[in-house]
Amino acid sequence: MLTSSGGLIAYATSTEDLWGHMATNIDEILRGAKPAEIPIYQGDKFELLLNLKAAKALGLTIPPSLLARADELIE
Repeated sequence: MLTSSGGLIAYATSTEDLWGHMATNIDEILRGAKPAEIPIYQGDKFELLLNLKAAKALGLTIPPSLLARADELIE
């Protein structure tokens, strides 16, 4: 993940959600569906990740309201 490798903040689709849809697509392909006929899934579940270690290294203070909304905090 971006924030675990040194990024400060990431707001992106949930990777767990995307993996589930990818497994469904693979199952459809193995059952004979053409890849071009499978609808493209656009994620609808998003996660907010904050890297407090990077913020501290940069001398930044993350507001408590943002900390409360984060799905994951990296310390």
